Amino acid sequence: MTSYPPLPQSFYEQPTLDLAQSLLGCLLVHETPEGITSGYIVETEAYRGALDRAAHSFNNRRTKRTEIMFHTPGHIYTYTMHRQVLLNVVSAEAEIPEAVLIRALEPKEGIALMETRRPGRKTRELTNGPGKLCQAMGIIQSLYGGHFTNPPLYIAPGYSPEQVETGPRIGIPNAQEAKDFPWRFWVHGNRYVSR
Repeated sequence: MTSYPPLPQSFYEQPTLDLAQSLLGCLLVHETPEGITSGYIVETEAYRGALDRAAHSFNNRRTKRTEIMFHTPGHIYTYTMHRQVLLNVVSAEAEIPEAVLIRALEPKEGIALMETRRPGRKTRELTNGPGKLCQAMGIIQSLYGGHFTNPPLYIAPGYSPEQVETGPRIGIPNAQEAKDFPWRFWVHGNRYVSR
């Protein structure tokens, strides 16, 4: 029995740039033995696979790490960078390796549990970045390959943001022309956006 009804598979079957915006305001939920944490997604980045020098799957690069990106949309793509786990939603149809990075959350429930996982942080700093939100929510690499329609890690309906902003993605200085693509989306004025 889940705490919320997960969004259906059909939600994920929209173009990657649309999905990146549609995810804003949705509720990311993680059910663990220690308890439930959840938060509203307030910032995302789209990665367009073969066309996109910033994507792990640029030029259809197929490795053990990127394999899940070639599956159907809605799968969980986790990877580790600087010892932090980052969470992505696989997007686009099978064999088109695209994904959306979840960059920031506004905490909803389980804040005390988030604080035990990220001790000494102000509430705003619990989930205002892609590695931080995974640490706060107990999202680990082994969730790779799961699906966002099934617990323990899933996405449920939330709210529709009044205003969405867009701009270049963060932290990809070597991606040549791709570093300027306006494929980062965030909820206007939300204090949990990473920057």
